[in-house]
Amino acid sequence: MDTYVEAMEVNMRTITKRQSEVLGYLKDFHLEHGYPPTRRDITDEFGFKSPNAAEEHLRALDRKGYIKLRRNTSRGIILQHHSLNPDGFLPIVGQVAAGEPILSDGNVEEESKVSPSTFQPKADYLLRVQGDSMVDVGINDGDLIAVQRTQSVRDNQIIVARLNGEVTVKRYQRDPRKNVIRLLPENKNYKTLVVDERSGDFEIEGLCVGLMRMRM
Repeated sequence: MDTYVEAMEVNMRTITKRQSEVLGYLKDFHLEHGYPPTRRDITDEFGFKSPNAAEEHLRALDRKGYIKLRRNTSRGIILQHHSLNPDGFLPIVGQVAAGEPILSDGNVEEESKVSPSTFQPKADYLLRVQGDSMVDVGINDGDLIAVQRTQSVRDNQIIVARLNGEVTVKRYQRDPRKNVIRLLPENKNYKTLVVDERSGDFEIEGLCVGLMRMRM
């Protein structure tokens, strides 16, 4: 579907404090030596009882998309491009309080450690979906959608909008002849919202540029 930049699924979760420390060590070691450390290097650095503990952290980082592991090689650790970007992260926005800016401190749950350039066009934040009005395009309650902050959107794109102070995710359609905007759900149990585009109660907050499902 051309409306959604192919709702991408990234096998990522926010990493734990220890996993973040291991990832930081991997980056520092790579920058200093030009190649990755061994499991024994990681074990010695963090004082683990055995290389098995290092392996567990590496496998977790691999599952969450920060590195790629090559089997049967002691230095088979490949850092993903977003992991190499020390400034790359996207805030995760949860429930948005009515009337508050989306990226206000009270709405941001945490930082994801996911680079904006993971998505094309680049995202500005991740928004946690509330409800099931978009399930027919694979956007489920609790998923994270990547959002680019823009008001330049086209018909049939999936957008984040603010209506009567509440933030909603819907498919956008505009009828310029009637000065009407339609916000279409992707669930037959929900009705289309019809909005006068001249109304001060409606505002486009951004464009959905990707989808993340949080997995173990």
